[in-house]
Amino acid sequence: MSGDANADGADDVVDELFAVIEDRKERLPEDSYTASLFTSEKGENEVLEKLGEETTELVLAAKDDDREEIAHESADIVYHLLVLLAMKDMDVADLRAELETRR
Repeated sequence: MSGDANADGADDVVDELFAVIEDRKERLPEDSYTASLFTSEKGENEVLEKLGEETTELVLAAKDDDREEIAHESADIVYHLLVLLAMKDMDVADLRAELETRR
């Protein structure tokens, strides 16, 4: 499998996850953690705090060279970043556009 195929697969996963986040933002199902982030009394601070927490956990996992935890915490960061983008009425295309400028 080529590197491009892996990148396309990662793009698909991110796009699918963002679509779920957008759906939860619109429908706000009561049993959804994602929806609870959009309705939290703390508002945006809830997601910002989670990003800080997950970043600290990633740093500690990297320090311990714990590959499984590095992957887990990295996924938590990406998820909460996508929620933040949705909160700001942005989307994955905005992120991709910025990353493209850094190639």
